[in-house]
Amino acid sequence: MIKKLILYTGGIETLMYFSLQLGKAFEKRGYEIFYYDLRDELNSIEGLRDFAEEGVTASVGFNFNGCSGEDFLYDKNDMHLYDFLQIPMINIVVDHPFYYHKFLPYLPKDYTQISIDLEHEDYVKRFFPDIKRGPFLPLAGTRICPDPLPPWEERPIDVLFVGNYNPPEDQDPVLKRNGPEYEHFYRELLQDFIDHPWGELTTTIEKHLRDNFADELTEESLRDTFPYMIMIDLYIRHYFRGEVVRTLVDSGVPVTVYGKGWDRLTCKHPENLICHDNVDSLTCLKRICEAKVSLNVMPWFKRGAHDRIFNSMLNGAVCVTDSSQYLDAELKGDEEVIFYSLQELSALPDKVENILNDREKWRQLQTHAYEKAATRHTWDHRAERIHREVLRGV
Repeated sequence: MIKKLILYTGGIETLMYFSLQLGKAFEKRGYEIFYYDLRDELNSIEGLRDFAEEGVTASVGFNFNGCSGEDFLYDKNDMHLYDFLQIPMINIVVDHPFYYHKFLPYLPKDYTQISIDLEHEDYVKRFFPDIKRGPFLPLAGTRICPDPLPPWEERPIDVLFVGNYNPPEDQDPVLKRNGPEYEHFYRELLQDFIDHPWGELTTTIEKHLRDNFADELTEESLRDTFPYMIMIDLYIRHYFRGEVVRTLVDSGVPVTVYGKGWDRLTCKHPENLICHDNVDSLTCLKRICEAKVSLNVMPWFKRGAHDRIFNSMLNGAVCVTDSSQYLDAELKGDEEVIFYSLQELSALPDKVENILNDREKWRQLQTHAYEKAATRHTWDHRAERIHREVLRGV
């Protein structure tokens, strides 16, 4: 029976914060936790060897932390230490899997992959059927606000967005790298996403590949082509991130942003865009505690969720977000969140202003949102699923 868990710190800050929240939740269930510091592998590997016990230890990581070729976790024959110590590994992948094909040769033998979006789950099932899959597990939120939640009067920020902005044109050199014919293909593909923003990455990209390269495309070559489409994801998610914020500020709604790159957003009324530097996860949560409205733009998860939504709900800011199939089924629009459509952004300013002009409606949304997230969407709930549906079976 598993009673010890290895988690990871020292990599991408957001993933480290997720790991720390999961670690706290697992400790409540009686697990002993060891944090492997990716910035200090020499000392970490010594601590891991002392900590690990065969048959009672497992690893839980995000985005291939612990199985992406780390120097101290493999021997000279590329055998993973976890194979030698018989440590099962659970990996929660928080981006589309086509970002991570290059890490698949490094996987330990006893490996389970968890997806945060059902499109990602289908992708792994189709192209990598030999990979063992765990339960679909959306991202979760963390509450840091005091009880009771800070009321309207204690929230000086009207509209908040936390997250970086990378202007889509930054991807232009990548789009042009293979010449005009391929650039034309990429531009048509991007325009399809702009015109039909409900389209999933996998299905839309595949459609365009088959329309243009049908004679050359096998299932294997299709799979191997997807990693070359990462710039499409980066372009389209930041395109709409910019469009959403621009729509609000140009309509006269001030938006406070925390993240890199927002000074590069072109808009007619830059005086309504209040820019701050990028901050860590804890500071993001502190700013959400100070916001009346927390704006979200989904990172092209069409059958999943994002932690910004549940962080907002748990910390008392009314979340205004585009939707997904999962969110449509899980959350009640106009009762727990405010949904907007990427195809109808002209309606977004009125949705935001209606909330800012109706304190009672705002209070009801705050209350209902918190009740939903607190009972279903914390890292404690995700740890319970992993405990019950994965760790008990390894």
